[in-house]
Amino acid sequence: MDYMYIAILGRQPAISLAELERVFSSVRRYSPVAALVDTESLDIQRLGGSQKAGRVVLTISGADWARASTQLIDHYVTAWKGREGKVTLGISAYGFSVSERDVQKAGIILKSRLKKAGVSMRLVPNQDVALSSATSHHNKLGLSENKVELLIVRGSDDIIIAESTGAQHITSLAARDQGRPKRDAFVGMLPPKLALIMVNLATGGKAPRPDHRILDPFCGTGVLLQESLLLGYPVYGTDLSEKMISYSEENLQWLKGAYHVTQDWKLHEGDAIKTTWQPPIEAVATEAYLGQPFSAPPSPAKLQEVRGNCTYIIGEFLKNLHPQLEPGTALCVAVPAWRGKDGLFTHLSIARETKSYGYDLLSFSTIKPGELLYYRENQVVARELLVLIRK
Repeated sequence: MDYMYIAILGRQPAISLAELERVFSSVRRYSPVAALVDTESLDIQRLGGSQKAGRVVLTISGADWARASTQLIDHYVTAWKGREGKVTLGISAYGFSVSERDVQKAGIILKSRLKKAGVSMRLVPNQDVALSSATSHHNKLGLSENKVELLIVRGSDDIIIAESTGAQHITSLAARDQGRPKRDAFVGMLPPKLALIMVNLATGGKAPRPDHRILDPFCGTGVLLQESLLLGYPVYGTDLSEKMISYSEENLQWLKGAYHVTQDWKLHEGDAIKTTWQPPIEAVATEAYLGQPFSAPPSPAKLQEVRGNCTYIIGEFLKNLHPQLEPGTALCVAVPAWRGKDGLFTHLSIARETKSYGYDLLSFSTIKPGELLYYRENQVVARELLVLIRK
């Protein structure tokens, strides 16, 4: 199969791969940092887990940088001969044992040869072998015909050269996170990027329907509701805390004004263990109860206590939700996993016992079970993403 796009994966590649596979289905891991995607179009701003995306232009046999850079230069001297207007070019290399000077050198040679052909070019300087997403976005690379970023990615047997179609808009993600009027560190700060991934894992990228809502039964300050609305889905949020419901309402009103959201939302107080939600529900995306935060790995006795509390609350929630969903409804539920002093994670038993609650755990061809862990290096409590299908 000839894949049309390549995606540069994020900090936790397994999560990026799962999101791509759910949204596009035809996905193959190409290298430790990239995946090939067979699709007619790929909008990077609808994804939370991928840093950049590009349309595949060339596939070069072998894995030699010198050969790749030579073919790249020859190709674009011919392709851009006679091009009008000034070209802004950035070059990013992935998987090569080269320096930023080697990457820059390819761009300088291309610029020199194009100048002889009467084509003006500005080269974006490389601070590293690959441009950061922020640099790509600041220079608007991939967003117009004359603002180009070339992604040169080394696989095991060959090299792909792709033309970027855009980089993740990290400024917008930060603005959505920091600009919300109501935030509460005590209940956890779900990053909008992760929320976006979770919505895609739950919906599979299906087109929104005006009569079907995305449900978040532990909505907190409304981050998952926010990202669902921005993707075009109507939403339904409940939370045990009246304060969280008021926070969500204020945040969604802010979102409506700032981002011109037109989709409907529904909010009310409710305990996820016993609430009856109003149908129809298209999918469920939620961060369930994660237990108390820890600054250091807990003692075995404390871990057993916290695991027991989380297992009870999340298990009872899944039991309560099950009869209220249509068979085949998908869920993405973030549950806790705890990192010990040895760096290994202790998981909830629920992750292995989903069938007993009436759900199948969705399997992925590109990743292994248990790999969907979202965490930072200094965190004890990780979020494990369970993608479930109601039986």
